[in-house]
Amino acid sequence: MGVTYVAARISNPRRADDTAIELDFLVDTGAIYSVVQASVLETLGVPRLKRAEFTLADRSRQSYEIGEAFFELGTSLGTSPVVFGPEGVIPLLGAFTLDSLGLMVNPVTRELLPMRLVLATATG
Repeated sequence: MGVTYVAARISNPRRADDTAIELDFLVDTGAIYSVVQASVLETLGVPRLKRAEFTLADRSRQSYEIGEAFFELGTSLGTSPVVFGPEGVIPLLGAFTLDSLGLMVNPVTRELLPMRLVLATATG
């Protein structure tokens, strides 16, 4: 199985200025939330909105704060939950963020592609 890294910009959606930081994210479709070092999110002024408990790879449990950030990946833009991760954590781009940006991972090539969007409507 391959590993995919992408460069994306992250910013505070509640700020009127254009302050953003570009990071290299590991694309992790097995992760629900994206993760960024808490110090980076604090620099951007991203507010902490809630706290959740996560089970880590070693089966230990850890509680982390979650905020909302604005992500830019090429022409794909959107807000998504983001976990205030510990120092040294590799920035992760999780499933919620990929969905929010309308992106999917090609399982063969591991490249990010636009998602085919389907809208179900009821007619009466």
